Amino acid sequence: MTDCLVVDDSRVIRKVARRILEGLGFAVSEAGDGSEALAECGRHMPGLVLLDWNMPVMNGLEFLQQLRASNGGDRPIVVFCTTENDLDHIQAALQAGADEYIMKPFDSEIIEAKLQSVGLL
Repeated sequence: MTDCLVVDDSRVIRKVARRILEGLGFAVSEAGDGSEALAECGRHMPGLVLLDWNMPVMNGLEFLQQLRASNGGDRPIVVFCTTENDLDHIQAALQAGADEYIMKPFDSEIIEAKLQSVGLL
């Protein structure tokens, strides 16, 4: 079973994502911002990170840059899940090391398709 860390400042989004991911067989933990997520990754590096862009304390791009620079931070598959849909944001995410990009709102079919495309399903 692959561990997944859902990073989003919205409890509702974390709950929806958790339900979808657990239904796909993932063990899910949560963080409300990038700083919490980095701390969680320091305790246990997940195989998958579902990551929001706009969050307080530390945004998703800052988190991703610090994750990729950390010991073992090259391993997780990182999928941005955000409302930021312009080409500049997508390019910045991919250049920082994101593996995929999902637009909000999302559903189980979208997440399942993206996880298949990165080889996790």
